[in-house]
Amino acid sequence: MAEFFDSLTEDHVAMIARQPVFFVATAAADGRINLSPKGLADTLKVLSPHRVAYLDLAGSGNETHAHLAADGRITLMMCNFEAPALILRLYGRGRPVLPADPDWEGLARHFELRPGVRQIFDITVEGVQTSCGWGVPVMSLDHHRQTLPRYHAAQDPEAWVKKQAGRTRSLDGLPTRATDRYIAGPADGGDAP
Repeated sequence: MAEFFDSLTEDHVAMIARQPVFFVATAAADGRINLSPKGLADTLKVLSPHRVAYLDLAGSGNETHAHLAADGRITLMMCNFEAPALILRLYGRGRPVLPADPDWEGLARHFELRPGVRQIFDITVEGVQTSCGWGVPVMSLDHHRQTLPRYHAAQDPEAWVKKQAGRTRSLDGLPTRATDRYIAGPADGGDAP
């Protein structure tokens, strides 16, 4: 039932565009495996059949950054919660790109930046897998939460940067790079009420 592809097809790209949530999994050689749900409208972009990127807002941890810096491996998964049933996985290697990095501007132009952005994850897609998804429930989206963008929009920019500067270790003690600036932008990010 599973099919494998070397790159993203037009059907895969269309499926990704319809998803209100996706999941990110990373791991380093030792320590915990990280699995994170990601939402917020228009934060995942397909840049080419072999490249995707997603906008990352500061949250409770920065495990993906730490794991990619240590190992580079990443898997993204999307599930069709409506018909037709389908699961799509992207396997690849990723890297965090922060506002201070030389290639930030080139990646950032693909997104509507919003308060709280700390980095963009740039991912080279090495393989794609689809599977049936027949065990995934049928659900519908009520609305996107606005809590995280609103929280960041209410922060004092200098205090926000200072707080981020103190977050340079993962749960397992792996190093991360802190963002050096507060990104201003619309607080709601296009989310529904």
